[in-house]
Amino acid sequence: MRHVMSPLDFSVGELDKLLDLASDIEKNPAKYAHACDGKVLATLFYEPSTRTRLSFESAMIHLGGQVLGFSNAASSSAAKGESVSDTIRMISCYADICAMRHPKEGAPMVATAVSSIPVINAGDGGHQHPTQTLTDLMTIRSLKGRLNHLTIGLCGDLKFGRTVHSLINALVRYEDISFVFISPDELRIPDYIREDVLDAKGISYQEVERLEDVIGGLDLLYMTRVQRERFFNEEDYVRLKDFYILDKKKMALANENMLVLHPLPRVNEISVEVDSDPRAAYFKQVQYGVYVRMALILTLLEVEV
Repeated sequence: MRHVMSPLDFSVGELDKLLDLASDIEKNPAKYAHACDGKVLATLFYEPSTRTRLSFESAMIHLGGQVLGFSNAASSSAAKGESVSDTIRMISCYADICAMRHPKEGAPMVATAVSSIPVINAGDGGHQHPTQTLTDLMTIRSLKGRLNHLTIGLCGDLKFGRTVHSLINALVRYEDISFVFISPDELRIPDYIREDVLDAKGISYQEVERLEDVIGGLDLLYMTRVQRERFFNEEDYVRLKDFYILDKKKMALANENMLVLHPLPRVNEISVEVDSDPRAAYFKQVQYGVYVRMALILTLLEVEV
């Protein structure tokens, strides 16, 4: 039995195989419509989510399976003090596979120690978000045709953004990848990412504050929101929430082939006027997320079509 806590749980070869399967699902959805007949996915979401939870549920339903679970810790026995370990033991009696989101880093890993079904980390605090990373990789590969030889700008909350941390960890394994980190000082990437991942692997990167200064040299711009739920006080959040807003004026400085990605939800960091730009790929990203989660469920359940 296999769990997925990090995108690094897959080798590059395994990632390629998973993305190939997701691409085949995109092209031939009817072929997979009954692949998980009789299977049940449990979604254990201890903090709010729209895209990730519904994407997992949509993926399982499109595979012919069923879904159960909760979307808020307050509506589960966690509100009564039940531990993650006890919850997953109980859920293992009801379902064949589980997707868990939790505000505490490492909580899904705790679940794997006692679970008798595969557990997928659907986001743990500011740590990892592997299925969003798989979605990002599929989006890039599908629209750019490659996962190497890219200059990638990551903009906004790079300190608490688990999607950013996961994506960096995944992309450093590909050839000729360089990063441009665009953030205010308070939201720079954590030291452990800078030292243990980038410096340790000799990855090229620069850190800047102004998006306008670097957008013209990017193959890909990954925007993130400033996350209110990760701040300890409202004053800091209000001061930083509008630090970056991508609009038509800034897009005019970018090259014609640059892609704009965003893990969503957005607040106002991407103006709605950008939505009609052909380089805006964040809603395509959402669709790719369903295909890649379908592929992941099939892989972990060892279902072959």
